[in-house]
Amino acid sequence: MPSVISHPIVPISLACIAGREKIPPRLVWAGVLASVIPDADVIGYRLGIPYGDLLGHRGFSHSLIFAALLAGIGLLRWRSLGPNPLTVLGFLFLSAASHSFLDAATNGGLGIAFFSPFSNERFFLPWRPIQVSYLSVSRFFTDRGWLVLRSEVIWVWLPFLAMGISGFLIRRGMKRSAQQ
Repeated sequence: MPSVISHPIVPISLACIAGREKIPPRLVWAGVLASVIPDADVIGYRLGIPYGDLLGHRGFSHSLIFAALLAGIGLLRWRSLGPNPLTVLGFLFLSAASHSFLDAATNGGLGIAFFSPFSNERFFLPWRPIQVSYLSVSRFFTDRGWLVLRSEVIWVWLPFLAMGISGFLIRRGMKRSAQQ
Protein backbone atom coordinates (compact mmCIF):
# COMPACT_ATOMS: atom_id res chain seq x y z
CA MET A 1 0.00 0.00 0.00
CA PRO A 2 1.11 3.56 -0.40
CA SER A 3 1.59 5.26 2.96
CA VAL A 4 -1.20 7.07 4.75
CA ILE A 5 0.34 10.41 3.70
CA SER A 6 -0.08 9.63 0.00
CA HIS A 7 -3.71 8.53 -0.19
CA PRO A 8 -5.13 12.04 0.53
CA ILE A 9 -3.43 13.51 -2.54
CA VAL A 10 -6.21 12.10 -4.74
CA PRO A 11 -9.16 13.95 -3.14
CA ILE A 12 -7.03 17.07 -2.78
CA SER A 13 -6.14 17.06 -6.48
CA LEU A 14 -9.75 16.32 -7.48
CA ALA A 15 -10.84 19.31 -5.38
CA CYS A 16 -8.26 21.53 -7.09
CA ILE A 17 -9.57 20.44 -10.48
CA ALA A 18 -13.24 21.01 -9.58
CA GLY A 19 -12.81 24.19 -7.53
CA ARG A 20 -14.15 25.39 -4.18
CA GLU A 21 -17.62 26.07 -5.52
CA LYS A 22 -18.14 22.40 -6.34
CA ILE A 23 -15.93 20.83 -3.67
CA PRO A 24 -15.95 23.04 -0.55
CA PRO A 25 -13.32 22.59 2.19
CA ARG A 26 -15.55 20.41 4.42
CA LEU A 27 -16.09 18.00 1.56
CA VAL A 28 -12.35 17.95 0.85
CA TRP A 29 -11.71 16.96 4.48
CA ALA A 30 -14.38 14.27 4.26
CA GLY A 31 -12.70 13.01 1.07
CA VAL A 32 -9.30 12.92 2.77
CA LEU A 33 -10.82 10.88 5.58
CA ALA A 34 -12.54 8.55 3.09
CA SER A 35 -9.21 8.05 1.31
CA VAL A 36 -7.49 6.71 4.44
CA ILE A 37 -10.32 4.84 6.22
CA PRO A 38 -9.83 1.59 4.26
CA ASP A 39 -6.54 1.00 6.08
CA ALA A 40 -8.34 0.83 9.42
CA ASP A 41 -8.49 -2.86 8.55
CA VAL A 42 -4.95 -3.25 9.93
CA ILE A 43 -6.63 -3.45 13.34
CA GLY A 44 -7.50 -6.98 12.24
CA TYR A 45 -3.87 -8.01 12.72
CA ARG A 46 -4.19 -7.37 16.45
CA LEU A 47 -7.49 -9.23 16.52
CA GLY A 48 -5.99 -12.31 14.85
CA ILE A 49 -7.79 -11.86 11.52
CA PRO A 50 -5.67 -13.41 8.74
CA TYR A 51 -4.49 -11.09 5.95
CA GLY A 52 -6.35 -13.00 3.22
CA ASP A 53 -9.65 -13.11 5.13
CA LEU A 54 -12.73 -11.14 4.05
CA LEU A 55 -12.09 -8.71 6.93
CA GLY A 56 -8.30 -8.94 6.58
CA HIS A 57 -6.03 -6.27 5.18
CA ARG A 58 -7.05 -5.18 1.67
CA GLY A 59 -10.26 -7.22 1.99
CA PHE A 60 -13.79 -5.81 2.34
CA SER A 61 -12.65 -2.33 3.43
CA HIS A 62 -10.86 -2.00 0.09
CA SER A 63 -13.86 -3.11 -2.00
CA LEU A 64 -15.94 -0.93 -4.28
CA ILE A 65 -18.99 -1.83 -2.16
CA PHE A 66 -17.24 -0.43 0.91
CA ALA A 67 -16.40 2.77 -1.01
CA ALA A 68 -20.08 3.07 -1.97
CA LEU A 69 -21.21 2.46 1.63
CA LEU A 70 -18.76 5.06 2.91
CA ALA A 71 -20.02 7.56 0.33
CA GLY A 72 -23.60 6.71 1.34
CA ILE A 73 -22.79 7.48 4.97
CA GLY A 74 -21.35 10.82 3.87
CA LEU A 75 -24.51 11.45 1.88
CA LEU A 76 -26.44 11.53 5.16
CA ARG A 77 -24.62 14.83 5.86
CA TRP A 78 -24.64 16.22 2.33
CA ARG A 79 -26.11 19.60 3.32
CA SER A 80 -23.11 20.36 5.53
CA LEU A 81 -20.57 18.88 3.08
CA GLY A 82 -21.36 20.06 -0.40
CA PRO A 83 -23.55 21.85 -2.88
CA ASN A 84 -25.65 18.83 -3.85
CA PRO A 85 -26.04 15.15 -2.95
CA LEU A 86 -24.68 13.77 -6.23
CA THR A 87 -21.45 15.75 -5.87
CA VAL A 88 -20.99 14.56 -2.28
CA LEU A 89 -21.72 10.94 -3.22
CA GLY A 90 -19.44 10.96 -6.26
CA PHE A 91 -16.56 12.76 -4.57
CA LEU A 92 -16.59 10.53 -1.49
CA PHE A 93 -16.88 7.38 -3.61
CA LEU A 94 -13.91 8.41 -5.79
CA SER A 95 -11.90 9.37 -2.70
CA ALA A 96 -12.49 6.02 -0.99
CA ALA A 97 -12.13 3.90 -4.16
CA SER A 98 -8.88 5.67 -5.07
CA HIS A 99 -7.31 4.07 -2.00
CA SER A 100 -7.87 0.60 -3.43
CA PHE A 101 -6.61 1.48 -6.89
CA LEU A 102 -3.42 3.01 -5.49
CA ASP A 103 -2.90 -0.11 -3.36
CA ALA A 104 -3.47 -2.28 -6.44
CA ALA A 105 -0.60 -0.42 -8.13
CA THR A 106 1.90 -1.55 -5.48
CA ASN A 107 4.40 -4.36 -5.81
CA GLY A 108 3.52 -6.26 -2.64
CA GLY A 109 0.81 -7.96 -0.65
CA LEU A 110 -1.96 -10.29 -1.77
CA GLY A 111 -3.87 -7.84 -3.94
CA ILE A 112 -7.17 -6.01 -3.48
CA ALA A 113 -10.59 -7.62 -2.95
CA PHE A 114 -12.38 -5.11 -5.21
CA PHE A 115 -15.55 -7.22 -5.39
CA SER A 116 -15.84 -8.24 -1.74
CA PRO A 117 -18.17 -9.40 -0.15
CA PHE A 118 -19.30 -11.18 -3.33
CA SER A 119 -15.79 -12.47 -4.03
CA ASN A 120 -12.67 -12.43 -1.91
CA GLU A 121 -10.46 -12.87 -5.00
CA ARG A 122 -7.59 -10.38 -4.88
CA PHE A 123 -6.40 -8.31 -7.82
CA PHE A 124 -3.51 -6.05 -8.76
CA LEU A 125 -3.38 -3.58 -11.61
CA PRO A 126 -1.34 -4.79 -14.61
CA TRP A 127 1.25 -2.07 -13.94
CA ARG A 128 2.60 -1.94 -10.37
CA PRO A 129 5.27 0.77 -10.06
CA ILE A 130 4.62 1.83 -6.43
CA GLN A 131 6.81 0.28 -3.73
CA VAL A 132 4.62 -1.29 -1.06
CA SER A 133 4.80 0.60 2.24
CA TYR A 134 5.43 -0.78 5.70
CA LEU A 135 2.46 -0.91 8.05
CA SER A 136 4.75 -0.04 10.96
CA VAL A 137 5.68 3.61 11.50
CA SER A 138 9.03 2.72 13.09
CA ARG A 139 10.07 0.61 10.08
CA PHE A 140 9.11 3.44 7.76
CA PHE A 141 12.13 5.52 8.83
CA THR A 142 14.70 3.18 7.32
CA ASP A 143 16.57 3.15 4.01
CA ARG A 144 13.78 1.09 2.47
CA GLY A 145 11.21 3.52 3.92
CA TRP A 146 12.89 6.35 1.99
CA LEU A 147 12.71 4.25 -1.19
CA VAL A 148 8.97 3.85 -0.59
CA LEU A 149 8.57 7.61 -0.16
CA ARG A 150 10.58 8.27 -3.30
CA SER A 151 8.36 5.84 -5.21
CA GLU A 152 5.22 7.55 -3.90
CA VAL A 153 6.51 10.99 -4.85
CA ILE A 154 7.25 9.80 -8.40
CA TRP A 155 4.12 7.69 -9.01
CA VAL A 156 1.48 9.35 -6.80
CA TRP A 157 2.37 12.86 -5.69
CA LEU A 158 3.84 14.27 -8.91
CA PRO A 159 1.09 13.02 -11.27
CA PHE A 160 -1.77 14.03 -8.98
CA LEU A 161 -0.24 17.39 -8.11
CA ALA A 162 0.27 18.03 -11.83
CA MET A 163 -3.39 17.16 -12.51
CA GLY A 164 -4.61 19.34 -9.63
CA ILE A 165 -2.48 22.33 -10.61
CA SER A 166 -3.41 21.93 -14.29
CA GLY A 167 -7.10 21.80 -13.43
CA PHE A 168 -6.79 24.86 -11.23
CA LEU A 169 -4.94 26.82 -13.93
CA ILE A 170 -7.44 25.80 -16.63
CA ARG A 171 -10.38 26.87 -14.44
CA ARG A 172 -8.63 30.15 -13.64
CA GLY A 173 -7.94 30.81 -17.34
CA MET A 174 -11.56 30.04 -18.21
CA LYS A 175 -12.80 32.48 -15.53
CA ARG A 176 -10.53 35.22 -16.84
CA SER A 177 -11.58 34.74 -20.45
CA ALA A 178 -15.26 34.75 -19.39
CA GLN A 179 -14.73 38.07 -17.57
CA GLN A 180 -13.25 39.75 -20.66
